[in-house]
Amino acid sequence: MTGTSSLNESLAQLTSNNLGIRLANGDPGFVDASQALRYRVFYEEMTAHPSPETARSKRDVDTFDDVADHLLVVDRNLGDGPESVVGTYRLVRREAAARHGQFYSVDEYDISAIVNQPGEILELGRSCVDINYRSRHVMDLLWRGIAAYVFHYDITLMFGCASFSGVDPEAIALPLSYLYQNHLAPIEKRPVALPERYVEMNRLPADSYEKRKGLAAVPPLIKGYLRLGGFIGDGAVIDPQFDTIDVCIVVETDLVTDRYYKHYVRKTGESGSDERSSSET
Repeated sequence: MTGTSSLNESLAQLTSNNLGIRLANGDPGFVDASQALRYRVFYEEMTAHPSPETARSKRDVDTFDDVADHLLVVDRNLGDGPESVVGTYRLVRREAAARHGQFYSVDEYDISAIVNQPGEILELGRSCVDINYRSRHVMDLLWRGIAAYVFHYDITLMFGCASFSGVDPEAIALPLSYLYQNHLAPIEKRPVALPERYVEMNRLPADSYEKRKGLAAVPPLIKGYLRLGGFIGDGAVIDPQFDTIDVCIVVETDLVTDRYYKHYVRKTGESGSDERSSSET
């Protein structure tokens, strides 16, 4: 892809023992490996409902894959090709969404407040990691890769849907209420679930539970977004295909912690070059 050579060089410096991070760079083999991993996690390990075509191909595929950047964690002990892919994130910028005709999230949320923001925005989605690699090191690599990507493209705002397993809102009334009452996005940047799909998040009185228990009930990925300064949109959405309840996440990149973002700025300033990599873990 044009203009990504310096980004690829920066990503190549992000390693943890035998693990590394890279973009698929439009390579069909690496994109296919990402889709195969997504199928194993979403459809075989979890309880998503495949179409007949999806079940035959054993690939989680949609048309956004053609315009997205696919960020990958690779295990070099498995090889140098697509067989090495053990983690993935799908990244869609404004230009990619324009080519597709929309962002993925618009089928669930009114994201006009985000789209109307100045500057570059990034939609995050389809995050998953192979069952044998679910460790802090792998998620750390993915976030370091996203930080490099954010810095390279001067992205000011990230957003996307994150999920709870199951489709019963009452079963997750505690974490939904906690998120709504403590992490609701500012109104000028707040996505809102579409009226026909809107599920109320504010289900329990704030004085009826302990905050620490509310946070403890939040899935790890959503907790990760909160640690990065993330906010939550208004309303949850039931996704019957993936057997999940989704919430919309918004992260302002100037709130991303030193661990994942601001050290790139420091290194660039110190070296006077376009180096955007770091060995921090």
